[in-house]
Amino acid sequence: MTRPTPFTELGHGITCIDADFHRPGMAACYLMVEGSRAAFIETGTRYSVAAMVQALEHNRILPTEVEYVIITHVHLDHAGGAGQLMQLMPNAKLVVHPRGARHMIDPSKLTESAKQVYGEAAFLRTYGSIEPIAAERVIETQDEDILSLNGRPLQFFDTQGHAKHHFCVWDAHSRGIFTGDTFGISYRELDYQGKHFLFPTTTPTQFDPEQAHKTVDRLAGLHPQQLYLTHFGMIPFERRLVEDMHRQLQHIELFTRAAPEDKTQRAHYLRQACIEMYRSELMNIGHPSTQAAQLVEQWLMMDMEINAQGLEVWLEIVAQQRAKGVVA
Repeated sequence: MTRPTPFTELGHGITCIDADFHRPGMAACYLMVEGSRAAFIETGTRYSVAAMVQALEHNRILPTEVEYVIITHVHLDHAGGAGQLMQLMPNAKLVVHPRGARHMIDPSKLTESAKQVYGEAAFLRTYGSIEPIAAERVIETQDEDILSLNGRPLQFFDTQGHAKHHFCVWDAHSRGIFTGDTFGISYRELDYQGKHFLFPTTTPTQFDPEQAHKTVDRLAGLHPQQLYLTHFGMIPFERRLVEDMHRQLQHIELFTRAAPEDKTQRAHYLRQACIEMYRSELMNIGHPSTQAAQLVEQWLMMDMEINAQGLEVWLEIVAQQRAKGVVA
């Protein structure tokens, strides 16, 4: 059976490329073409690079015509393929948050920490090797900086809440935002009659609900028409999505602060609280109760595990701040 083409044209010179991270439809990269110049936004892992090159060829753009490789942050499902891709794009500059640049120039710490989490064999299966990028090929963007892609302005916004090394990209031409992980996750398998289920990601180790609320409002204040999610694809912007994000972030903070002190009990409690929130939110967009529970079981257990882990880390940070006399 012929495998489906791993990319979709979205209009405005933007192509969504399936990064094939764990499964189809889980993580995306984007190609933006403006005239005879192009930029990639997000890179997936090194195993995503072949599909990115295929999308480039489909758009009749040469590797020498790629000006930028942009990563919203340095988590490896967004940036793991950057070094490999940069080797194939000789004129491209890597665009990265100032706090993330050093990890792209020397990815050894990223690699070692990921191996400790996943184990070396699983790390290699999931991410492969992480290639360094020469410092002279790296651009660090400050908040509200603008880069031009063949006359098309791309503006960068420092967006905290998910990671301290995260920015989002505003494309005025499409009135769209490349949101990385700051405006939630939305899988097409969970849509219901045209409605999209969007939920916050709270992965380790820098989740900050206060900053996450601020970022949602800041991005909504740009009055976008669409959101280009890394997880997954383009969805139209609706005010309802802002309300959904705020409501869930508030709920997450409340149930996390109420978690048991015993670590074993806490881990189970946080997993179950995440599952129940996902089920409830799926019902809010119209899924029947039984179907909502099945969808969580089928599509969201990986996200649940890592989000619950991130909430445990956040609780530990809150406890450390309290011990120092910092109100948290």
